[in-house]
Amino acid sequence: MKTIIVATDFSPTAVNASNYAVEMAVGIGASLLLLHVYEIPEVSPEVPAAVTVTVIREHAQIAINKEVAGLIARSDNKVKIETELRVGQFFHQLDLVCQRVHPYCVVMGSQGTTALAHLFLGSHAVYAVKNLNWPLITVPLTARFSQIKKIGLACDFHHMKDILPVEVIRQMVTGFDAELHILNTGKENEFNEDIVHESGVIRNLLAPIQPIYHFISSTNVDESIMSFAEKMNIDLLMVLPRRHGFFDSLLHRSHVKKLVLHSHVPVLSLHQPG
Repeated sequence: MKTIIVATDFSPTAVNASNYAVEMAVGIGASLLLLHVYEIPEVSPEVPAAVTVTVIREHAQIAINKEVAGLIARSDNKVKIETELRVGQFFHQLDLVCQRVHPYCVVMGSQGTTALAHLFLGSHAVYAVKNLNWPLITVPLTARFSQIKKIGLACDFHHMKDILPVEVIRQMVTGFDAELHILNTGKENEFNEDIVHESGVIRNLLAPIQPIYHFISSTNVDESIMSFAEKMNIDLLMVLPRRHGFFDSLLHRSHVKKLVLHSHVPVLSLHQPG
């Protein structure tokens, strides 16, 4: 059975992401692993560290049980839900769990309701987008899961044979029986003669899926991608934050960060195979 890992800190944003994940799980017949990672704060000499750890874990257990109860009710008890509490650095622990479980995808909230939560959750989300080698869906606070009919893929059409995670894209598109819309965004007034060739390469790689292609020229890449997703009613936006090329330069200018933190559409980050 497919497993969706949901990273939660019990905030409203995280609970919304958990709700999104459980409704997705119902649709594709997956189970959930609800994961909470906590760190041990500095303790005073008057309070033993063991007491602090025990109290934090007890509070976390109560919170995760409450969240599970809500998910069971929301899914009408149709989804198998397991929980795991881990202590340590967030990304390291998440990556260890992914290596053990081999999830269908990871789901986490992308934004907080307060400035502090926005900074905290956003930093985790952006770091995971850049570094987690598993499909990761970051869910904005306003997003609600509905039938995924349209999946968008933003890419630059450069050397797609080497970097496109073909099997994951196929699984996502066919699993939801969705349309795949591929968006190429280049610099304004720039024409790349290799685009036609690369679009054919993509079509062959993704067969029998028949993608719908869109070409947009813009100097503001992140804004054009978000605008496209909203105008086309895209339900899930795929990005490829690979080490070299299109999104590598975007990362340096914080554009992927803006996509993760400000997109009204859930963003699915995929890394290149290998």
